[in-house]
Amino acid sequence: MFRKLLPAVILIAATPAAAGTQTLPHDLSVWGMFTQADWVVKLVMVGLVLASVATWTVLIAKHLELARQRKSAEAFRDTLADAGSLAQLDAASAAHPIVKEARAEIAQSADALADAEGLKERLVSRLDRYEAKVARKMTQGVTILGTIGATAPFVGLFGTVWGIMNSFIGIAESQTTNLAVVAPGIAEALLATALGLVAAIPAVVIYNHFARVIAAHRAVVADSAAALLRIVSRDLSRGTLPAVEG
Repeated sequence: MFRKLLPAVILIAATPAAAGTQTLPHDLSVWGMFTQADWVVKLVMVGLVLASVATWTVLIAKHLELARQRKSAEAFRDTLADAGSLAQLDAASAAHPIVKEARAEIAQSADALADAEGLKERLVSRLDRYEAKVARKMTQGVTILGTIGATAPFVGLFGTVWGIMNSFIGIAESQTTNLAVVAPGIAEALLATALGLVAAIPAVVIYNHFARVIAAHRAVVADSAAALLRIVSRDLSRGTLPAVEG
């Protein structure tokens, strides 16, 4: 009896493996899963890859820009700290935008220089606006990192939900719950979430880094504005300010 049943047992035991082999035509590499994914999931993946490329592009470009500006701003701040009056500034420092802002206000207040406190208030207001303009310029291109960091995980999750939904539809249509049939579609869907995290995590880290760098740079600009106000105050006290109008 046992000898008669043995071939049948061997056949039954071998059937799932053979079936699994026949129903697993998928290439489970990253590229294979991408090419076999639904078109909506493909669009999500492509968008996330482009977002990741944008993140690293902003990192390189903005790092070079801020490093150059930071070095120049620190040198100018030190020049202002050493100057005793506007007349002592060299040609390059006198042509700096913040000095031009101060000179423009002094020129517009030429008939009201006797009101020293009023002039100082107007200078503070103008230099504050200049500082805000510099901060806005420095943050250009950085805000996209915050957008990517906040939205990329959800975009990836959308791709995953869409892919898993298609997998369940495939289960219903094929009338089978064989893991070999279901697993490739679920793996393709989860790849979208993985790409979302790959795009989001560096974007958040880089955004926080630039936020600190920009805050430090803005502090240097504020120090320069304060040094310039001290120079103007000295010239007002000496009565030499009109000699440097224009």
